Amino acid sequence: MGSLDGRVAVVTGAGRGLGAAHAKLLAREGARVVVNDLQRGSEHPAADVVEEIRAAGGEAVASGHDITEWESGRALVELAVSSFGRLDVLVNNAGALRDQFLVNMSEEDWDFVTRVNLKGHFVPTRWAASYWRDRAKAGEEIRASVVHTSSSSGLFGNPGQANYIAAKAGVGMFSQAVATELERYGVRSNCIVPAARTRLTEAVPSVKKLMAAPEDDGAFDVYDPANVSPVVAYLATADCPITGGTFYVRGGHVTVVESWSRGPALDRDARWTVGELAQELPGLVAKVQSAR
Repeated sequence: MGSLDGRVAVVTGAGRGLGAAHAKLLAREGARVVVNDLQRGSEHPAADVVEEIRAAGGEAVASGHDITEWESGRALVELAVSSFGRLDVLVNNAGALRDQFLVNMSEEDWDFVTRVNLKGHFVPTRWAASYWRDRAKAGEEIRASVVHTSSSSGLFGNPGQANYIAAKAGVGMFSQAVATELERYGVRSNCIVPAARTRLTEAVPSVKKLMAAPEDDGAFDVYDPANVSPVVAYLATADCPITGGTFYVRGGHVTVVESWSRGPALDRDARWTVGELAQELPGLVAKVQSAR
């Protein structure tokens, strides 16, 4: 018996890296999986992952839908339902980078990265949400799960990635909005922040070196993408009680990430002057920064 027996999952960006690892583990845990990745000509990485899942005894179908396109998002959800009769889990994993310092970033760089990383989360979630709402209104018990993928850059910032940071920060808050809005229909929403070796991380030389596989074959590979997948699988289970959470995952380490919170404050029963703020506010900010 697997922890996801009877569940049907869609995983986007699942042709390689994190998404492929997620799809394979979900299948091993008993889920039937729609493996989504953009098809480019004869290259269809999702089909290769499907072959692996089927060879291991699992059930899966490939999808080449563009998850940034409105009708493709609808078709992706419909593929899950037509193939396996239902949809229980959506793992939003697709992402892209075009790093540039702000003064060199083009409009195309900004639009492409925010489209893939942020709109690419919104579109599938929108159509999955409509499906679950309709089932709930028809009287069905829904125990669905959406797992979104943010980034440490989106949480803590990183120079040269303004487009990616904005999109991934948006993903984190989008996940919380989904949790709040869809709870009434039996849908949970959580977000993971993976530290793993992928095509995106290997595109940055310093990060590629940091996340290189260990030379010792017997050593634990901290940055293996498969280390992140058990957290995704748990959040996808029908009985998981967690919603609105964000989790940083690195190797065997899992941190609960707190959302925006209020820090120390200035308070008085009168309007501040510019001069008074110049005296008081820098010290307040310095106190916060020194505590990091």
